[in-house]
Amino acid sequence: MIMSQQLQRKLGLWACVSIVVGTVIGSSIFMKPATMAAQLGSPVLLLLVWIVAGVVSLFGGMMNAEVGSVMPDTGGQYMYFRKMYGNFFAYLYGWAGFVVINTAAIAGIAFVFAQYAGYFVDLPRFSKETEETIYLTIPFIGKFYLLQFIGVKGLAIFLILLITFINTQSVKAAGAVQVLFTVLKVGAIVFLIFAIFVSGKGDWANLTTASSTFDASFWTVFTAFIAATTGALAAYDGWNNLGFVAGEIKDPQKNIPRGLMIGIGICILLYVLTTEAYLYMLPVDIMKNSPLVASDSLRNILGMAGAGFVALLVMVSTAGGTNGNILPCARVSFAMSREKSFFAFAGKVNSKHTPANALWLQAIWASLLVLIGSFDMLMDMFVFVTWIFYGFAGYGIFILRKNIPADQYPYRMKGYPWLPIIFMSFAALYVGVTLYNDIHNFIIGKTTVINSVLGLVLTGLGIPLYWYFKRRK
Repeated sequence: MIMSQQLQRKLGLWACVSIVVGTVIGSSIFMKPATMAAQLGSPVLLLLVWIVAGVVSLFGGMMNAEVGSVMPDTGGQYMYFRKMYGNFFAYLYGWAGFVVINTAAIAGIAFVFAQYAGYFVDLPRFSKETEETIYLTIPFIGKFYLLQFIGVKGLAIFLILLITFINTQSVKAAGAVQVLFTVLKVGAIVFLIFAIFVSGKGDWANLTTASSTFDASFWTVFTAFIAATTGALAAYDGWNNLGFVAGEIKDPQKNIPRGLMIGIGICILLYVLTTEAYLYMLPVDIMKNSPLVASDSLRNILGMAGAGFVALLVMVSTAGGTNGNILPCARVSFAMSREKSFFAFAGKVNSKHTPANALWLQAIWASLLVLIGSFDMLMDMFVFVTWIFYGFAGYGIFILRKNIPADQYPYRMKGYPWLPIIFMSFAALYVGVTLYNDIHNFIIGKTTVINSVLGLVLTGLGIPLYWYFKRRK
């Protein structure tokens, strides 16, 4: 059988938009607002956090659009970092993408899908004693129980393998699946917003009334705002995935920036309106104690049927989010393999013009992460490592503008150099505060795993691999 050695450009503008929206909007909008409300105590500040985090993500999207337009090749930030900082840093990012960033995101989102499936089906689970019999201990990082929540983990792994299979069969079909999931997801969220606001059962005063315990002192507001902003940044994460499939996008110089701008704009609008809908139904003092805030909001309108609707909504959202990550992320290890910097078999294209080996390798590692982790552990680890590289991507804009003539840019972001500086500042703040808090909480016994340090250790394992593949070349 003769296999094509090139990926084909079959993804149009709306496939690009659906990848951005489908990747960004996962489970966070159904979980994070309650935590953020507890941190802030003010509905006005809560609204501001979503806007600020959205704007910062938009800055990142604008930077990615500029770089993607001048380097429209499959591999995304791996190829960008290679041009910015050289082969070593690019390889370290590509390895981090495979071992932490992309696969942990896939595992975490699939994990939430399986958790909410438990609303409709009783998933099997071992006794607590059995769950604690098999575990993995990593010194100074933590202990991981492999048999914990085995039914949830099994279903999450099944979802990963199923969507991976679809992606190995056809890029066009995978793009169509992503469009379908995104349309269903956005439609369901719009229905949620519409149902709440037209019910007339809420109170508009909730949108401006602060908590009875709200502390307006500067330092308290500042630290709470930073903490809530990091959660919102996690919810917006995924806007960079479009660059991973740049080599398969039709007319990439136009469709990459348009897809990013439209996609991120839709996400900001939906996050703001959804949070305001929650607040309309639930005062901030009630909302901050509601871990299933979307379900509690709709229960006042639709009863238990509302809770079931939200569970189905989250499953649709996370299934789309899983596909939105699987579709583009395997292209990083594929690009590395083509450069002879990764295992050679991951660089093969099958007869259907998809990087099937890279997709299956990604699925296997993501499944292993499901076995050792929980949603919170996986998401915290991947977001921390991601924002380290985001900060470097911001500085890389300055390097590229110095080395690439202006007439070679089909698209150049506005607001340079201040927008990249603001973006880098947010990245540095997030990384510094997260690392400090993780280590501090581990020392005082508040947590049993240092997620950020685990992410750094896994990323560091790529250093000897880089030298190994370099010597093989």
